[in-house]
Amino acid sequence: MEEDFEFGFTEDPKFSVERYEEMIRNHDQYFFDAQAFENIIDYYIEKNDPAKALQVVEYACNQHPFAAVFLIKQAQLLVVTNRVSEAFASLEKAALLEASDADIYIIRGNLYENMERYAEALENYEKALDLAEETDEILLHISYVYQNMGDYDTAITYLKLCLQQNMENQDALYELAFCYDVMDNQEESVQFYMQYIDSEPYSYAAWYNLGNAYTKLSLFEKAIDAYDYAILIKDSFASAYFNKGNALVNLEKYAEAIEVYRQTFEYEQPNADTYCAIGECYEKLEQMDDARAFYKKAVKMDSKLADGWFGIGVTLDFEERYFEALHFYKKALDLDIANADYWFAIADAEYKLGHLAEAEQAYEKVVELNPIDVDAWLDYSSILYEQSRLVDAVEVMAQAIKNNPDAAELYYRMVAYLFAAGDYKEALNHLEMALAADPEKHYILFDYLPQLQKNKVILDIINRYAK
Repeated sequence: MEEDFEFGFTEDPKFSVERYEEMIRNHDQYFFDAQAFENIIDYYIEKNDPAKALQVVEYACNQHPFAAVFLIKQAQLLVVTNRVSEAFASLEKAALLEASDADIYIIRGNLYENMERYAEALENYEKALDLAEETDEILLHISYVYQNMGDYDTAITYLKLCLQQNMENQDALYELAFCYDVMDNQEESVQFYMQYIDSEPYSYAAWYNLGNAYTKLSLFEKAIDAYDYAILIKDSFASAYFNKGNALVNLEKYAEAIEVYRQTFEYEQPNADTYCAIGECYEKLEQMDDARAFYKKAVKMDSKLADGWFGIGVTLDFEERYFEALHFYKKALDLDIANADYWFAIADAEYKLGHLAEAEQAYEKVVELNPIDVDAWLDYSSILYEQSRLVDAVEVMAQAIKNNPDAAELYYRMVAYLFAAGDYKEALNHLEMALAADPEKHYILFDYLPQLQKNKVILDIINRYAK
C-alpha cells in the first residue's frame, strides 16, 4: 500500500512545487494542505503554464472537495484556455459551497461581458459589489459594460466611484478621459482632473489627462504646463514628452518640439511615429535634408506608415523634384487610398509636371473625398480655365458653391469665369452674392482678371458694398 505524505503551508512555496513535481515523476500520492496547493497553482500561473496549473487544481479538488477556492481557480484557468461552458460549471459548484465569495460573481460577470450579455454581467458585478472588500476593480468593470452599451454618462458615474475607492487606479483615470473624449466634453474633463489634482497633486496620470483635455480644447500653453507637471512627477513618462511635442507643434514652436520628441528616446525605444513627427518639424523649418532623413527612418521602421512616405514626397516637392515626389506620394496613397491630402499633393505635382489630365483626375478625387476644401475647388477649376474649358470651369465652380455656400472666394472666382465666358448678367448676379458674403475680398476678382479694374459697372457695384 502506498504511503501518503503530507505537506503543509509552513513549507516554502518553492519546496511545495518541488515536492509536487516529485510526486508526479514518481506517480505517487502526497497530501498537500490547501495553502500549499494555492502556492503551487500560483507558481504555474506566474510561469504562464495554465495547463499545468489546471492539473494541480484537479489534485486540489480531489483532496479538498469542499474548498471553493480551487473551483474558483479552476474557473479562472478555464476562462484563460477558452473553455467557457466548463468555467460556468466550476462557478456553479463553487457557489454551492461558498455563495458569499465575490470572485465567483466577478468571473461570471467577466464571462457574460465577453459574451456581450450585458444585463447578466451587470447583475453579477452588482452581487460582487455587495460581497467584496475592495470594490474599485469591480466598479471599473461595471463602467466597461456601460461603455460597451454606449451609455457613457453612467460609465463616468462608476469611474468616479472607482476613483473614490482608489485614487491611484490609473486605468480608471484613462478610461474617464476616453469617455469624456467620446462625449466631446473636454470642459467637464478639465474640471474633473483639476478637482482630482487638488486632492492628488502627485498623480502624473491626472496631469497627463488634463494636458490631453487642454490640447483638445486647443489651449496648448495650458496643455504644456500640465505635461510638464506629469514629467516632473515621472521623468520617464515618454507619452507626456510626445504629447508635449505635439502641443509645441500646434504653437509652431518646431525647434523646441524636436528637442522634446528626442527626449522620448531616453525612456523608450525610438518609434516610427516619433521619427515622423520630428521629420515634420524639420519640414516646417524648411530643413528638408533633416526632414527627409527622419521620414526615411520612420518608414524603415514601419513600411506601412503612410505619413512617412508622404513626408519624403513633400521634401522633394519643396525642392521642385516633382517626378520623384510623385513616386512617394503614390506609395502613401497605396496605404491610405481615401486620404484627400495625398490626392491634393498628387494633383499639384502632376499639374507642375504639365500632366493636366492626371491633375484633373486627382483634383476630382480630392473634392469627392473632401467637398469643403475650397482651395482644391479653386485649383481644380483653374486647370480647366487654363485650357479654355470655360463651361467646365463654371460647372465645377457651381458644384463648389453648392458645397461651400459661405465661401466668398468661390463667388469671386465664378464672376471671373462668367465674365470670361461672356455671361455678363450671371456674372453681375454672382458679384452681388460675393460682395454680400465678404466685400473685402473683391481683390480676388482683379487678381484673376486685371482688366476688370477698368469696368465702370463693376466698380460702381463694388463701391456700393464697400461703403
